[in-house]
Amino acid sequence: MSMPTNLFEPFKLGPITLPNRLVMAPLTRNRALPPGMVPSPLAVDYYGQRASAGLLVTEASQISQQGQGYQDTPGIFSREQVAAWRRVTDRVHERGGHIFIQLWHVGRISHTALQANGAAPVAPSALRAKGKTFVNGTFADVSEPRALELSEIPGIIDDFKRATANAREAGFDGVEVHGANGYLLDQFAKDGANKRTDAYGGSIENRAKLMLEVTKAVVGEIGAERTGIRISPVTPANDISDSNPQPLFDYIVDHLNVLKLVYIHVIEGATGGPRDIAPFDYASLRKRFSGAYVANNGYDFELATKVLAAGAADLIAFGKPFISNPDLVERLKRGAPLNAWDKNTFYGGGAKGYTDYPTLQAEAAQ
Repeated sequence: MSMPTNLFEPFKLGPITLPNRLVMAPLTRNRALPPGMVPSPLAVDYYGQRASAGLLVTEASQISQQGQGYQDTPGIFSREQVAAWRRVTDRVHERGGHIFIQLWHVGRISHTALQANGAAPVAPSALRAKGKTFVNGTFADVSEPRALELSEIPGIIDDFKRATANAREAGFDGVEVHGANGYLLDQFAKDGANKRTDAYGGSIENRAKLMLEVTKAVVGEIGAERTGIRISPVTPANDISDSNPQPLFDYIVDHLNVLKLVYIHVIEGATGGPRDIAPFDYASLRKRFSGAYVANNGYDFELATKVLAAGAADLIAFGKPFISNPDLVERLKRGAPLNAWDKNTFYGGGAKGYTDYPTLQAEAAQ
């Protein structure tokens, strides 16, 4: 390594001591088994191969059938799903790893083909997103949503709470609430998608309410020291926008801090795109939050080292590099070359592009 770094130092995350500061970001891979959306046996190998990360965060997993937005994504709401996830957590723990599950409700980013009885997806307001989803083996426009009734919102919160209880039963070390990327909680928070005039619309306080109520319910089930949340203040992903994101996310993070969450996982810039897409003061969030700050988006070894050295983050999330490098930690430690990823195998399929990327050890053996 050409420069000293604390990327490989242990870090205390609540009750867990992580062996390093690398987090494997949640990565949707669309390989759950229909009809029950159960994690496949390949998922056991996939996560087990990557257990040397300080913390693994699973692909987003829907809290209910209504929460599903893409073909073949796993859930955490049925007995079969819990049993399959248990095999994943057992493998990760056998290899000395730590794993959180990301809890997901996609809201309006869905399709009638994925909903019970072909129902419309739900959203804060009946506004169709400009975007596509993957369904029935092809990309299709997302369906027209309907606005959630006020009376339905407690049921959404209960679904997150039940999914959290299931995550505990499945052996996860904790959960990450998905509050990012234009999905349901982000849709409620941002005024581009939320045009409600009731207690969940209008002011920052009202729009932030569902994200905070869900997080509080999750904390009540598993404990603040095992709860993180992912947010994306300025991403345009899934046709989401807010007219003034800084005060909105300052307010949200102030209240997440009151809940004493173990971490906030912040997508800096456009998800999977430019880091400087819009002005935003991430240091403001860092200052407001006493738990760990997980930085995400476009990080490599050099940027991670620089940001950690400046005290601007505690942990660094890597996404696509973990897809193609199961031993990413070891490769970065040694300054070894990284495997290139194959975009064609990101979503759907079998072992190819999922569990067949070589490690340094395997390459040496050949």
